[in-house]
Amino acid sequence: MPALCRDCLSMLNNQRRCPDCGSPRVKVHPELFDLTIAHMDCDAFYASVEKRDNPELADKPVIIGGGRRGVVSTACYVARIRGVRSAMPMFKALALCPDAVVIKPRMSAYAEASKQIRAMMDELTPVVEPLSLDEAFMDLGGTARLHGAPPALMLARLVKRMKDELGLTGSIGLSHNKFLAKVASDLDKPRGFSVIGKTETAEFLHDRPVRLIWGIGPAGQESLEKAGIRTFADLLRWDQEALTARFGSMGYRLWHLARGQDKRRVSAHDPIKSISNETTFFEDTANPDVLDGHLWRMAEKVSGRAKARGLAGRVVTLKLKQSNHKLLTRRISLRDATQMADTIYRQARALFDQLGDHGPYRLLGCGLSDLCSEDEADKSGDLLDPGATQRSGAERATDDIRRRFGSDAIVKGRALR
Repeated sequence: MPALCRDCLSMLNNQRRCPDCGSPRVKVHPELFDLTIAHMDCDAFYASVEKRDNPELADKPVIIGGGRRGVVSTACYVARIRGVRSAMPMFKALALCPDAVVIKPRMSAYAEASKQIRAMMDELTPVVEPLSLDEAFMDLGGTARLHGAPPALMLARLVKRMKDELGLTGSIGLSHNKFLAKVASDLDKPRGFSVIGKTETAEFLHDRPVRLIWGIGPAGQESLEKAGIRTFADLLRWDQEALTARFGSMGYRLWHLARGQDKRRVSAHDPIKSISNETTFFEDTANPDVLDGHLWRMAEKVSGRAKARGLAGRVVTLKLKQSNHKLLTRRISLRDATQMADTIYRQARALFDQLGDHGPYRLLGCGLSDLCSEDEADKSGDLLDPGATQRSGAERATDDIRRRFGSDAIVKGRALR
C-alpha cells in the first residue's frame, strides 16, 4: 500500500514508521498517490505569525482580538484547549484562560505571510483558488509529470517548506473533489495530512454530522434538525425532489453532497467579488459602544484585506441579524471606490444609524463590493467632508508605522471598545 514519510519525504510501501529517518509521521492510504484535489489550511494562522515573530510567546496561550470588551478573532491551540473559541467575548475567553496574551490583529503581517505561502503553492500548480489569507484549494491534476512526483509528495513538501522557511504550519486535505478535500483538511489539525479516497467516501460520510458541510451555520443546522436531518445518513433517506422542495437550491446541493459528489472545479481565475468580515456574538447585544467597537474593527479588517490584495470597492454593506434570526442588510454606493478603513467605517456607521433601534443583535457584518484596482481608489476626496483627505493621509501614515513597529504602535480609542 502506498505510504509517504511527511518528515523526510520518502515514498514507501505499506510501512508505518519511516525506515530512512525513523519518523512515525507516515501517511498510508491505498489512493495516496492517485488523488489530485487538495485543500491547505494554515494552523491558527494569525496566532502562529505572532508566535513566529515573537519567540517568547511560543508556549503561551495567545488570543488575537480586541480589548477586554471585544471578541476573539482567533486563538492558538494552547488557548483552544482551554475552551477559547472565535467570536467569544474577550472577558469570557480571559475567564477560561486568564494567563492568555491578547494581541490586536496585524493584518499587514498576515497578508505578507499569505503572499509568501501563495508563491509556494503557485510553484506546485497554476490552479490555486484562495479562500482567504490562510487557506486555498489546489488542483494538482497533470503535475506529476512536471515535478516527477505524485501530488501527495508535493503537498508534503509544501507544508515542510512552510515550516522550514516561514516558521508556519498548515494542514492538508487530499481527496477527489473540493468538498471532501476541505473536510479532510480539518480532520487532524494542527499539522495534519488527511486523505479521503473515492472508494471510502460513502462509508466515511455515513454517520458524520451534516455540520461538516462548509456553509452550514447554526441557523442552517437548526433548519436541518427540524427536518430530522443530523447526519449524512439522514440526508440519504431524502430523495432529490423532497430536499429541493424543502430547502430550495441548497437541497439540490445537499442531495449530491450526501453522496460525496461535488462537480465544482478548482478555479484560479474567478475574480474576488467582495471582501467582508462578520461575527456572531456569544450573547445578543444592543450596547451601542460594543457594536461601534466591533464595526470599527471590522472596517479595519476589510480595509486591511483590500490593501493586501491591491483592491478597492465602490459599495459598502452593513449586515445585522436580530435575535429572532431576521436578517437586515443595507448598502450604499460611493462616488469613488475606497480601501480606507475610515471611509468604510463612516459609511457603515451611517447605515447603522439609519436603521434605528432594532436590537439586540446576534450578528454584525461589514463588507466592500463592486471591487476594482486600488489605482482607481480615493481619487477626488469628499467635498462634503473637508477632513476626509487629512484622515486618509493619516491612515496611510499609520499603516506605514504599523508595518515598521507593529500593530500596537498606534491604536484608535474606538478599537478598545
